[in-house]
Amino acid sequence: MITMANSIIKILPESFLIMSIILTPILSGILVTIFKKKRFLETFSVLSTAFILFLTFFLFLYIVDFKKITLFNEFFYVDSLSMVVLLLISFVSFVSSIYSVNYMGKQYQDGLVDDKHLVRYYQGFNIFIFTMILVPIINNTGLMWVAIEATTLISVLLIMIYVKEDAIRSAWKYLIIATVGLSFALIGTIFFYYANIHDPLSSVQPEEDKINWTNMLQNSKLLDPMIVKIAFIFIIIGYGTKAGIAPMHTWLPDAHSESPTPISAMLSGVLLNCALYGILRFHLISSGSIGEEYSANLLVIFGLLSVGIASFSILFQKDMKRMLAYSSVEHIGIITLAFGFGGLVGIYGAILHMINHAIVKPLMFFANGKISQKYETKAMSKIKGIFTIMPVTGVMFLIGGLAIIGLPPFNIFLSKFMILYAGFSSNNNILASTVLIILLAIIFVGFIRNLVMMSFGKPKTQIDNGELGNLSIIAMGILVAFIIILGMYIPEPLDTLINDAVKIFKVV
Repeated sequence: MITMANSIIKILPESFLIMSIILTPILSGILVTIFKKKRFLETFSVLSTAFILFLTFFLFLYIVDFKKITLFNEFFYVDSLSMVVLLLISFVSFVSSIYSVNYMGKQYQDGLVDDKHLVRYYQGFNIFIFTMILVPIINNTGLMWVAIEATTLISVLLIMIYVKEDAIRSAWKYLIIATVGLSFALIGTIFFYYANIHDPLSSVQPEEDKINWTNMLQNSKLLDPMIVKIAFIFIIIGYGTKAGIAPMHTWLPDAHSESPTPISAMLSGVLLNCALYGILRFHLISSGSIGEEYSANLLVIFGLLSVGIASFSILFQKDMKRMLAYSSVEHIGIITLAFGFGGLVGIYGAILHMINHAIVKPLMFFANGKISQKYETKAMSKIKGIFTIMPVTGVMFLIGGLAIIGLPPFNIFLSKFMILYAGFSSNNNILASTVLIILLAIIFVGFIRNLVMMSFGKPKTQIDNGELGNLSIIAMGILVAFIIILGMYIPEPLDTLINDAVKIFKVV
């Protein structure tokens, strides 16, 4: 691997890789603004995301061997943890761009969007990718907050792309709640910065570097414990709002249900992870300052609350897309809970679950989008016989549904098993783990009931058999392949990346 990485860097220096990854979506956004023909919009976006994924893969190989990259006096900082998030952003963006061709094409054909709104969609799609990419590679915690806030602003415009009452109302709800939440995150960031500039080493370190998370982590043992405790509460509430952690999750079901399906996939698959990434960076600083127990306990409490609220919401849900949105609340809660459990297995399971959920949930949203277009409804009671009407989509929808509830041999089973093992291995987390199993059983019942109801039976109305678009099938097929592969085998480079990310949490 080291030889391969050295060969790559001789051809593509790390500065070129990072800057190209950052600038490519901007260039694509400019091109779709200039060339407004539908075919150009689709082609530029697919090629752009393919190029980003291509570059990210080489950056991934470099990080696996050399562990981190710093550029411009550590302004850009990429380590194994940020590489996981960056890899997910590039992958989900790529499959979403492929899926968008058929999905938005059908919306265009049906008159739900016109030429102007199609241009706006692809402009927003590319800039949305740009803002998310910035989050895991910026070392400055203030600018990381700006990047996460920017994802809110651009995704609001994408949610209301259809310009209908429900979409506009959901977009405004999302904007208000997320902005208020991120205001808390900004206050928490300022508190951490204040604690860092008042440590005993302030006189010997440049003040402009004190807002960098690497600097805060380096000085964490010198930070005022009381300020750190207060700051982390603001952080978990603030970034937790954007991550969809309960009880700050109330924007998420509405926003996901009204977004174009590819955007729902990106919101759930990667945007929530971007906000969670912000929490984790400050969790590391807090753990270095006052020990991990304080922030870990908060993560366990909020994580368990998220799974609890999601479980009963899923059980009584009637709208398919809202059910998937509450499933995102559930899985973000599981990931948060796992980071709270800690330990080698717990952190590994949490990171693996981030990856697994980012693969499975887009598949479910993609299948949902095709099914909703075919049946012209999102009400699960009106959707029957998917296997008969859309056999390929039906099979992939069932695979995604079985994977999302954690059945073997699919990928989420492995990460859930590791998380539960970590919980029961710690005497402090046995109660939380027991409650988690009960809640997961409730979710299992709700999901299986709806999966069986929609997949089989006879449609209530006459619907023509057939799939909707070959490209959307390809996008879904890619996701299904990874769901199956990662359920049985974790490739060595990915395993190395996850283990290196675990080491960042100083697990012995």
